[in-house]
Amino acid sequence: MNKLEELSAKRKRAHAQMIASRSKVYEGFLAMEKAAYSDGALTKKQKELIAVGISVEKNCESCMQWHIEQAAGESASYEEIFEAIEIGIEMGGGPATVSARFALEVLESLGLQARQG
Repeated sequence: MNKLEELSAKRKRAHAQMIASRSKVYEGFLAMEKAAYSDGALTKKQKELIAVGISVEKNCESCMQWHIEQAAGESASYEEIFEAIEIGIEMGGGPATVSARFALEVLESLGLQARQG
């Protein structure tokens, strides 16, 4: 199992455990997440791109994977996701370039590539 598959499996396992425990806090978090990423003045895609940049700045690999996958699922292009990663670098400075390396691995794993030309 590669690192990305392992992160996904851990996230799914933890999610199932939290649901099974009937955690009121986790239920509240899921409700907040649903509300936060609903289309409003910003689309879900735009919000996911914002989350990509924040994830890079925070150096949260699981977050990067999740939000890049969600952004791609909302038809974000390689270039859009790449620019969100760059915003994370700018906000986080040098340490965020290390996070960006992981974000680029996630993009690659999804088969997303820069358009030539």
